[in-house]
Amino acid sequence: MFTIRKATTADIPVINKLAWEIFPETYKNILTKEQTEYMMEWMYSPENLHKQMEEEGHIYYIAYEECEPAGYVSIQQEGEHLFHLQKIYVLPYFQKYGLGKLLFRKAMSAIKELHPAPCRMELNVNRNNPALGFYEHMGMKKVREGDFPIGNGFYMNDYIMGIEL
Repeated sequence: MFTIRKATTADIPVINKLAWEIFPETYKNILTKEQTEYMMEWMYSPENLHKQMEEEGHIYYIAYEECEPAGYVSIQQEGEHLFHLQKIYVLPYFQKYGLGKLLFRKAMSAIKELHPAPCRMELNVNRNNPALGFYEHMGMKKVREGDFPIGNGFYMNDYIMGIEL
């Protein structure tokens, strides 16, 4: 039903469009409108997506249902044996079809392709995000928490979750 492929900088408009459909909806009851708008620019402007992909080592994968983009995931190596699942988002319509699980597994398999030796994948999740249960279901454990300043007086109030690969 779904196909997942590695994104290139040519896919930045697709990722940006998906983000605008998913991110504000995901965080509407968690973040203020002002913080959501700030974070959209910070994470998803075409310029910042390009920088992530070309300079910061983010690897994006986009999921499609037929020809329709349905979600995305990105990973980034942070240390010799540490990878970060930077983003994983699915259009609300497709959330009930197991696409989140497929994207999560794609992130893990992509990391294992890059680093076959034992390593760890971590991610940040807002402490009030219902997705916390999804990550626990996928085998992740809370390892720490923090309030991370992101600029303009805004913070990400997150749990950091981890899983050994």
